Amino acid sequence: MAESLRALAKMIDHSLLQPTMTDQEMVAGCQVALKWDVASVCIKPYAVTLARELLAGSGVLVGTVIGFPHGNSKIEVKLYEAEQAIADGAVEIDAVVNVGRVLSEDWDYVSREIRLLNDTVVRHGAILKLIFENDFLPRDDYKIRLCHLCSEHGVAFVKTSTGYGFVKRDNGMYSYEGATDHDLALMRRESAPSVQVKAAGGVRTLDDLLRVRALGVTRSGATATEAILSEAKKRGYE
Repeated sequence: MAESLRALAKMIDHSLLQPTMTDQEMVAGCQVALKWDVASVCIKPYAVTLARELLAGSGVLVGTVIGFPHGNSKIEVKLYEAEQAIADGAVEIDAVVNVGRVLSEDWDYVSREIRLLNDTVVRHGAILKLIFENDFLPRDDYKIRLCHLCSEHGVAFVKTSTGYGFVKRDNGMYSYEGATDHDLALMRRESAPSVQVKAAGGVRTLDDLLRVRALGVTRSGATATEAILSEAKKRGYE
């Protein structure tokens, strides 16, 4: 096999962010993460301490989200959230960019936010993954500019989506596309080699994971971790 089971597992950030998820369900989710030795859990901010205790001594990292899901907090609030999360035990910070400022093309503000977030997170020994929320960005040039800014400021990961970026469609229903092949290829092409790409939203099967891997993705958010890795094991990955 081109990939080992462990290599596939280490692509996955096991997502524990569903708003109604109980503490008991988050504990069970951390146990899934431990069972498969995934890269990390991405857990709700108030539960970072819980995850740190459950995952202590393992190879599974603790991550959380900042400005989630819509990115509208003031920069100072996002910085405080990040510092608190790291103090609680998070070592990976997935922060949502201020999408309204992106759409306003206020690039000075957006650049400052990315720089301050990254500087703060790195200073405290963690890494930053910047979430673009691509469903809210109607043109590629917004995504390209964000990739360039993340490259300029040394951000560890660019990330497609929150999984909660629902857009109202012509029929009145709300839905999202999440991590599209088009966006993943664009983000890999437009980011510096040192910047990794995280897919989020719609990676639900082993074939999905393998497909995004081929596009240059090194991490993927997933809620279907058990199903994905069970299928990999069934197919002979060891």
